[in-house]
Amino acid sequence: MKHTSDNLQAKPSAAGEEDTLLNVCDLQGWYGESHVLHNCNLTVRKGEVVTLLGRNGAGKTTTLKAIMGLLKARTGSIHFDGTELINKQAREIARLGIGYVPDSRGIFGSLSVMENLLLPPKIADGGFELPAIYELFPNLKERLNSYGNKLSGGEQQMLSIARILRTGARFILMDEPTEGLAPVIIQQIGHTVRRLKSAGYTILLVEQNFHFARKLADRHYIVQEGRVVDEFHNNEVEANLEKIQGYLGI
Repeated sequence: MKHTSDNLQAKPSAAGEEDTLLNVCDLQGWYGESHVLHNCNLTVRKGEVVTLLGRNGAGKTTTLKAIMGLLKARTGSIHFDGTELINKQAREIARLGIGYVPDSRGIFGSLSVMENLLLPPKIADGGFELPAIYELFPNLKERLNSYGNKLSGGEQQMLSIARILRTGARFILMDEPTEGLAPVIIQQIGHTVRRLKSAGYTILLVEQNFHFARKLADRHYIVQEGRVVDEFHNNEVEANLEKIQGYLGI
């Protein structure tokens, strides 16, 4: 475990540098003149599920947007699978195999479920074909002709994830996938994350629901005021539960 620091350094683990898929170093970010990310450092290794935890406004979503190229004003280094992303645009980053599931879900309400599924281009082989999508999300198969704005919140979230899986992206950024959803749907989202992990996907997950996150993740980063201030491996959570709850205000 790395202890609290204003400049927590992201370093590959003993598993070896070759296992590191994403390495974020000294990431700074701005919205206009507002400095919102301050020397963020984190790593994600191939096949991991890693969470960014923190209170509302801590900078978790902004960190995902910076990685995806959706935060225009950023400096530092974002190194993904041998490629530096800091000066690349979002469309270039997506073609490298990174998929983004935003907290807004980003589906098109005026298009049907089928049209939403077929809209994103494939960027690589190995994405989920439609039969696999239907097996993973049976609700979507039943709603193929329904417009996006007629779906429940849970169905919209399923559709948002399913669209990314069809593209062939193998590294998935998920922003608050359980927000506002019923417990039965949260359970299904958890099943989906576990299945993706077992299939070799790598996931960086922003999540407010710590009880959900601790069941899925290999490691947890704590974000406060635009900084990564602590890191816990999942097997350290129980021994540090009070400290983590203090960070999160729960």
